[in-house]
Amino acid sequence: MKEIVCKLLVIGAGPGGYVCAIRAGQLGIDTVIIEAGKPGGTCLNIGCIPSKALIHAAEEFDAARRMLAGKSPLGIRVEGATIDLAKTIAWKDGIVGRLNGGVSALLQKANVKIVHGRATFRDGKTVDVETETGMQVIRAQTVVIATGSEPVELGALPFGDRVISSAEALSLADLPKRLAVVGGGYIGLELGTAFAKLGSEVTVIEAMSQILPQYDADLVRPVQRKLGELGIRVLTGAKARGLSPDGSGLLVETADGQEQAISADRILVTVGRRPKVAGSGLEELDLDRSGPYLRIDDQCRTSMRGVYAIGDVTGEPMLAHKAMAQGEMVAEIVAGRKRAWDKRCIPAICFTDPEIVTAGVSPAEARTQGYDIRIGQFPFSANGRAMTMHAEDGFVRVVARADTNLVVGLQAVANGASELSAAFVLAMEMGARLEDIAGTIHAHPTRSEAIQEAALKALGHALHI
Repeated sequence: MKEIVCKLLVIGAGPGGYVCAIRAGQLGIDTVIIEAGKPGGTCLNIGCIPSKALIHAAEEFDAARRMLAGKSPLGIRVEGATIDLAKTIAWKDGIVGRLNGGVSALLQKANVKIVHGRATFRDGKTVDVETETGMQVIRAQTVVIATGSEPVELGALPFGDRVISSAEALSLADLPKRLAVVGGGYIGLELGTAFAKLGSEVTVIEAMSQILPQYDADLVRPVQRKLGELGIRVLTGAKARGLSPDGSGLLVETADGQEQAISADRILVTVGRRPKVAGSGLEELDLDRSGPYLRIDDQCRTSMRGVYAIGDVTGEPMLAHKAMAQGEMVAEIVAGRKRAWDKRCIPAICFTDPEIVTAGVSPAEARTQGYDIRIGQFPFSANGRAMTMHAEDGFVRVVARADTNLVVGLQAVANGASELSAAFVLAMEMGARLEDIAGTIHAHPTRSEAIQEAALKALGHALHI
């Protein structure tokens, strides 16, 4: 088979890889992208997009059940509520399919050559690709590694049969009556909450003393409260030890050192993700590592000249929008433009109920960095729009330097808080001070008014609290 020679080779068509390839194509760079599965990577196919579809379906069904039980504060009552999970999954798959086709069309529009298969490095410039029609050799001047990540498997709970990862959880044809979730991070709680709303009896097992350990207690408290309302049992300081002796569920060591059997039809393991590098020949390149991840500089360059790495394979935060930003930047660097990577303000969202969104640093992190700070916090219970949507739980919090009033962090926990993320990062990227946010006229009635009110509170003259 004839070799393919190109200027830029992108390995992996996830969010980072396909954005890198599209931008490179737009800039006139001869680009090839390799993908073993469907375009879009974990995020589009078995992560961000399908999980949000399932979460939305669960919210709609839960609302219908509350109306059926006469528990709607709006006075709405309906007769009968059932869910066909297979139809829900088919709807979710339809969304994924449309987006898959969209990514492929965008790559073709940018004149990017797509090679379907599994890539293995020969050296830093040459890759063998195992395709359906045989082995294809590709040589490139520059290579971008965008192979993503995969779920971490526990030795005591290997994936298979009733033990599933998030990928299998998003494709279940039948609703598990009892679901045990090992890992109380954002993936476990997002999916655990969705299944509880669909009707599963859910138990969450978290080894740390708090669920969502990456967030501070104030942000987690409303989520914890909602879990209780949904009937989700949470065991913190607990460790999963394996399947119970009779095979009916999960054996757990609780915080007091006692063993307890948790009945479960399915056991969802969500204890983290690791870079997907095995079998790609990366070991032969001997690239510098930072733990299990590929070490990169502020231009996403690895330790080998002409080899870049982006996305999950480079470490935390493992977020699609981080990978996209890196991919777009690398394409422009390859085209000769001057760019550098700044990760100080990457928003992170936890799609629990209520949602959590953060940008910049928390109060504790700001103090650790040596800042004297001002904090303004405004509750949604004092926000008119939140009241009219029966979504009063949570708050917006702004963190600013006391000497300059420069905003260094914004956080919120609330129903629909994810949509505030754009305002948060824009304020920080523009170098906003408290006075800038407080002096910006926010539309009324909207939940975004809480951002202005939080800034006013930090300045000492909140108007509505």
